[in-house]
Amino acid sequence: MATIKEIAQKVGVSPAAVSRVLNYDKNLSVNEETRKAIFRVAEEVGYKKKVVYPKIDNVALLFWAANEEELEDMYYKSILEEMVAQAKWRNVHLQVINKRDGIDAVPNDTKAFIGIGWFSKKEIQHLHTITEQGIFVDVSPDESTYDSVRPNLDSMVTQIVDMFMEKGYQNMAFVGTPDYDINTGECVMDIREWSFRQSASYYQVLREENIYIGKRLTVEEGYRIGKEIIKKGKDKLPQAICAATDTLSVGLLQAFQEEGIVVPKHIAVFSINDIKLAQYVSPPLTTFHIDIPIMCESTLDLLQERIIKKRDITKTVYINGRPVFRKSFFL
Repeated sequence: MATIKEIAQKVGVSPAAVSRVLNYDKNLSVNEETRKAIFRVAEEVGYKKKVVYPKIDNVALLFWAANEEELEDMYYKSILEEMVAQAKWRNVHLQVINKRDGIDAVPNDTKAFIGIGWFSKKEIQHLHTITEQGIFVDVSPDESTYDSVRPNLDSMVTQIVDMFMEKGYQNMAFVGTPDYDINTGECVMDIREWSFRQSASYYQVLREENIYIGKRLTVEEGYRIGKEIIKKGKDKLPQAICAATDTLSVGLLQAFQEEGIVVPKHIAVFSINDIKLAQYVSPPLTTFHIDIPIMCESTLDLLQERIIKKRDITKTVYINGRPVFRKSFFL
């Protein structure tokens, strides 16, 4: 029978580290590659945890993220992979259904679902006819019926503005995209823009001309907005930019680099998501890290509460992030 010690030897870490990773210890600081290596080796050697989770079957994992932008897809695909991996250890049997399969592909005997991505009102109404046990990840389209787990974007943007003010960056800008009302399909203000406006207004530094709202979360749109900022003249550049996602930030950096604008000497950039590419662009992005493993762990906790403990009151869980300081923003 495989042991924790055997896994530790294969990965090259301590048995204590292996034990804490396999038990999802939130206080353990371990890099993502090591964590994944521990789970991979544990599966290869057939390690079985002593903790036995009650079996939960007939759970549909609805992967409804269909972004046209590959970098943004990386974020949602990471959630999907992590959710599938954790579900195996939690004895949760998932059936993955993709957006291209359509909402009608969800079996009628589905006990519960986990939804990743964006769902229309019609699709949510269809889910109501199948089950009222469900958790949405990254969005919360129906808090009256379904649970949700979301990154605390409001807090992240507020902290970014606070740090801008601490550095004396009163001339600050926001770059983002709109959200959408699932009932009308119309554009509405995204929580990140709302939070930026509220925080900048609090400090009395909000400038309407420094709010740039694109149409899509793509590198190309970030590049276009970067060029728009530059057109106003190098003497009118904002001191710092809060970008809604790393995807937009990559485009901004490309535009600035072409025009000889040095980041962060001439303009600082602070972003959100911490996708893998963020550390490799030039300059490496300062960004808020969204902890995907904790989001998935919280999702499965909620699932067990609903199915096993029969909780009938909905919950919305917000997961805080942590800033990762790189070279696009001076501390």
